[in-house]
Amino acid sequence: MTVRNELLKNIRQVEPYVPGEQPQHRVVKLNTNENPYPPSPRVAEALRNLDADTLRLYPDPEASALTEALAGYYGVDKNQVFVGVGSDDVLSLCFLTFFNSEKPVLFPDITYSFYKVWAQLYRIPYECPKLNDEFRIVREDYYRENGGIIFPNPNAPTAIYEELDFIEDILAHNRDSVVIVDEAYIDFAGKSALELIGKYDNLIVVQTFSKSRSMAGMRIGYAISNPDLIRCLNNVKYSFNSYTMNQPDLVCGAAAVQDEEYFREKIRMIVATRKWAEEQLKELGFVFPEPKANFIFAKHPDYDAEKLFQDLKANNIYVRHWNSERIRDYLRITIGTEEEMKVLFDFLKSVL
Repeated sequence: MTVRNELLKNIRQVEPYVPGEQPQHRVVKLNTNENPYPPSPRVAEALRNLDADTLRLYPDPEASALTEALAGYYGVDKNQVFVGVGSDDVLSLCFLTFFNSEKPVLFPDITYSFYKVWAQLYRIPYECPKLNDEFRIVREDYYRENGGIIFPNPNAPTAIYEELDFIEDILAHNRDSVVIVDEAYIDFAGKSALELIGKYDNLIVVQTFSKSRSMAGMRIGYAISNPDLIRCLNNVKYSFNSYTMNQPDLVCGAAAVQDEEYFREKIRMIVATRKWAEEQLKELGFVFPEPKANFIFAKHPDYDAEKLFQDLKANNIYVRHWNSERIRDYLRITIGTEEEMKVLFDFLKSVL
């Protein structure tokens, strides 16, 4: 049965975000920027020790165990931390909470594609200043009047990181706008904009457990800002669902934060593999911006990226490709284990 146009005209319709494929068979999976290593052993221990009887109760709506662990880790007050079901949930609520002007929200033309989806979903006007020819944000494009600013650092899918003086310049030119810095990949890059939280009341920094803490399957994200902006976020959250974080998330998230040694060691391993992968790709003729995330955004001047993507997939090696203007020649390659990367490079050598 086809739905009548009269019925459809009052139904909200948006072009949805398209996530990376999640194949159900055994593959070399380098397409969704997941961490190739397991989470901290303390997470497994926390799950084993979880009292199942507590699951009959609603979880703590303030997520105190997790917010207190994060506050202690970053040296901020508990009321400066907001947690949600992955950074996507946190960012979505940020759009809904802070981007309510008739002026356009600004974010780059090549960036995390969920931004455009949320703007359309919540009917927020937006504009997308173009990255320059080197895929870098042009800071002067953000000096104009706007209803808010958001961008990832490092950017996705380019893996380009901007230093703190760049971030501060945008903050200083937009004191009357909320500026959200999405730091999903910051642990593989450099200094976090969290250093600027005490200086700029218009800054919100969003991070996630999905990448560097190996917990994409548990869905934990968080924002850190000043108490006033965090209070506004919580007020919106409580207007939707007071119990967004389940009990295992809270317990396991807090346990992961406490294992600093394991966290740093796995980041070191991924960065080392990334460096080796850069050398391998260069030897094969690939070119790419300097990567500062757990992935590399690469193209080969002599080979069609779409065909290479399909050839890799046919051989059970999954990477990411977008058939979009400006980036259709590129593949985004997640950094896996050395063994996974060797499978990728062996195949590329046989093809190229």
